[in-house]
Amino acid sequence: MQLLDPAAAMDPDWPLHGMADDMRPALAQALARGPAALATIVALGEGGPRPVGTQMVFGQTPSGTDSRAGFLSGGCIEADVEDHARACLADGQPRRLVYGEGSPWPDIRLLCGARIEILVERLDPDDAAARDLLAHAQARVAATWISDGRRRVCAPDPGAAWAGAFSRRFDPTPRLVVLGGDPTALAVASLGVQSGFETTLVRPKGPLAPPPLPGVAYRRDAVATALDAIGLDAWTAVAICGHDLEIDHAALAAALPSPAPYVGLLGARRRLGERLDRLRAAGLSERDLAKLRAPIGLDLGGKAPFEVAVAVIGEIMATRHGQPALARRTVGA
Repeated sequence: MQLLDPAAAMDPDWPLHGMADDMRPALAQALARGPAALATIVALGEGGPRPVGTQMVFGQTPSGTDSRAGFLSGGCIEADVEDHARACLADGQPRRLVYGEGSPWPDIRLLCGARIEILVERLDPDDAAARDLLAHAQARVAATWISDGRRRVCAPDPGAAWAGAFSRRFDPTPRLVVLGGDPTALAVASLGVQSGFETTLVRPKGPLAPPPLPGVAYRRDAVATALDAIGLDAWTAVAICGHDLEIDHAALAAALPSPAPYVGLLGARRRLGERLDRLRAAGLSERDLAKLRAPIGLDLGGKAPFEVAVAVIGEIMATRHGQPALARRTVGA
């Protein structure tokens, strides 16, 4: 995922540091420069704008000024959490912060009426659990982080959390593979990377120069070769926007039997039957075909490139978060 420029992220008027949700890249950057403080929402009462497990990272920029990444509320508590995080960095002692009901700081009001409990802990560059967290992320392996602020562990199966510890699962960063090269494919890829997906555009025999889309990787080799090199795992979505029957077929034949949970196809519904018949003839099962979302995207009514992109990214997120009411374009639905 593309990281924001540290100087821009420090602008107090525009909290760009809160645009990213996954704090692992920010944590890796902070630990590369020294100790970091990790603040995690460990409990909520009466709702709240951010879920349990939401995090912020506090460290330093390369120039030695304070850095921050993430956000925990709508701006009600971030400044106070940062004060405690800087103190934690200084003395190494973890903090349990409570805002809202039962808080020792009644002057800090939460407009949402929530009760938020936050664990702040100092992580040093040689912290074993932090190293394991980042290594599992690099290897695209799901892992669980358990910490009470003083003792911590991170592993794919670390066992049950001990008394007073908080447990959070970290999945690999979601990925998006977009096939095609027209404006719609470019819009889907562009919105994908802005939405936090590690995004790759695949355009077989496409131009030598990559698309001018910040953060989007590019491959121009054959479909099967490209998808095999990328690796279609359980955290990868595939959006086929190629407008080429042979490329579309090769992509479907590779993606539908894979662990990828989302495979969408751009194209007319009237041609879908013959495409499915060809895939059956190639040996794909009905279970494979049932994964296909065609026509691609939520039915939002728009057909302009970024309107389609919003529909596609929305459908991928609905699938990822288990929203069955929105997952209505599966084959046979």
